[in-house]
Amino acid sequence: MAETISMPKLGFDMSEGVLVRWVKNEGEDINKGDVLAEIETDKATVEVESSAAGVVRKLLASEGDVVPVGAAIAIVGSADEKIEEPEAAEKQTEAKADQKPPPPSESELTKEEEKKPEPAPAAEAEAPEPEAPSAEETGRIKASPLAKKIARDNNLDLSRLEGSGPGGRVVRKDVEAALESGVTKAKPAAAPAAAPAPAVAPGPREDETVQLTKLRQAIARRMTESKTGVPHFYVTHEYNVDALMAMRKQANEYLPDNEKLSVNDFIIKAMALALREFPNLNASFQGDKVVRHGAVNIGNAVAVEGGLLTVVIRNADQQPVRAISAEMKRMAAGVREGKVKPADIEGSTFSISNMGMFDVENFSAIINPPEAAILAVGSARQVPVVENGEIKIGWRMKATISVDHRVSDGAEAAQFMQALAKYLEQPLRLFV
Repeated sequence: MAETISMPKLGFDMSEGVLVRWVKNEGEDINKGDVLAEIETDKATVEVESSAAGVVRKLLASEGDVVPVGAAIAIVGSADEKIEEPEAAEKQTEAKADQKPPPPSESELTKEEEKKPEPAPAAEAEAPEPEAPSAEETGRIKASPLAKKIARDNNLDLSRLEGSGPGGRVVRKDVEAALESGVTKAKPAAAPAAAPAPAVAPGPREDETVQLTKLRQAIARRMTESKTGVPHFYVTHEYNVDALMAMRKQANEYLPDNEKLSVNDFIIKAMALALREFPNLNASFQGDKVVRHGAVNIGNAVAVEGGLLTVVIRNADQQPVRAISAEMKRMAAGVREGKVKPADIEGSTFSISNMGMFDVENFSAIINPPEAAILAVGSARQVPVVENGEIKIGWRMKATISVDHRVSDGAEAAQFMQALAKYLEQPLRLFV
């Protein structure tokens, strides 16, 4: 029996997605779990897998279309069965045809250009000077994350391409077409001239207005809603990580370079085990009730171009540290390539934001609704400590938990931080 594939909801506030590329075409065989299409959300380019096996009988959307969550995008069935296009999909297609704007006229293009930030005076000439930064470098180019990644890998100047996506957005197929046609690549940076002797301080820079990306807009919206609508409170604890750092060093001596463990891998496992003891923090606030989740899925905030993306370690309490490390490396590679799987970014029940690699002593993070809490982790540092009346050097690390006061209170948060200390300060507990 034919099955309809719909636009998935990939995130708490996702309402629509851009269909970037069909991986399978009409008439091709497809297995359950095969990648059917790539869609772009506010956060990332995501691979959509088929929930059925058979033949791709009908594609109900075109590349570049903006499709609402839940709307039909394809039909998969057997090669000889009769199929009917869903009525909702027909209405959706008709609506898109009615709403699809005509190609922009010269006057509209002029208006669009007027909306862009004014360039610096040196860049006002029709032909910019060679030293002037490209549109990609200034962040003003409209392009998908995957298109930027491919262009960057091939030293291609996106400002020279005409986008075929919504609103002139440069998408993957535009970049691939440009590479196939041998379009001129970005000019290599000129060799730096000899620095002149310092004379007078340079004058003030011109103001610059940068249009927010979709990802930055989504972050701004979500964080504003969280900070203004969720009553946060914070608890900070300092951990003795001497044993943890020693164990990590010893373990990594036996592992190849591509499998070495990070401090964050140990913290994820420790958090997951501590959350077993405090299910009220592994929860979501839903109006007049709190949902305590059975699975412990740890969301990890990862820095990407122009913002953050949260990837998820599922059932982290049941996975060994080495498996957690491998999963994080796999998802990080997907983030760098500009595309991830839906399961990689949805379904977190508790989050961690670790800025230890940036030499940060301590900070507080904003809760990711509807989750009840998030842990902010600073750097593990060698500092002077007092033990048994003597000053010595020890490894210490600070972490701060932000908690939704509608779900929990200070005492429970403090007890959770103490439970976390059991695993971080006695890391053998992570393996038994």
